[in-house]
Amino acid sequence: MTRRLRVAVLLSGEGTSLENLCERIDAGEVPAEVVVVIASKEKAGGLRRAERRGIPAIAVPRRAFASGAAFNDALHAQLANYDVDLVALLGFLSVFELRGKWNGKAINVHPALIPAFCGHGMYGRRVHEAVLAAGVKVSGATVHFADDHYDTGPILLQEAVPVLDDDTPDSLAARVQEAERRLVPEAIRLIAAGRLTTQGRRVLRHPPA
Repeated sequence: MTRRLRVAVLLSGEGTSLENLCERIDAGEVPAEVVVVIASKEKAGGLRRAERRGIPAIAVPRRAFASGAAFNDALHAQLANYDVDLVALLGFLSVFELRGKWNGKAINVHPALIPAFCGHGMYGRRVHEAVLAAGVKVSGATVHFADDHYDTGPILLQEAVPVLDDDTPDSLAARVQEAERRLVPEAIRLIAAGRLTTQGRRVLRHPPA
């Protein structure tokens, strides 16, 4: 039997994307397993979700470290304990340093169509507020490989979401999150199946073998 992709989830909030991923795995749609969940906040709801599922749940509070480098030392030390194949940043609000080890092995989800409405300081509700302020008619969700900058890694998958005339940041966020919950499991499924290759800035999808 082929080993399932071993995924570490890094998060900072309630962990709804983690829950969705676990449900898709349980349904047999994604040949992967979440082997550890690490949160940058001690009270992150995602830790409780992991515990309920029997997944190791570890708090590495960003505020406990004087520098981003020290914080990442702690993250990397924890990841080293779990034989991880892929790191999934699902609502992780701190910088994760790849340090050469995780190049092409870490993905991030962003609540807009990169390269629009992204970069330093653009996360969560701020993104949807910026979309509405700009008056654009389409937003969406993006899953991309992480790199050493904000939201600049090669794009795996995107899904467009219409911006409605009566949208609020919350109503737009709800529809974008629905797209994210389709894209994240699909991206991990494609990675697990070995169906993606990267050529420069482009991620190419190959048919099933």
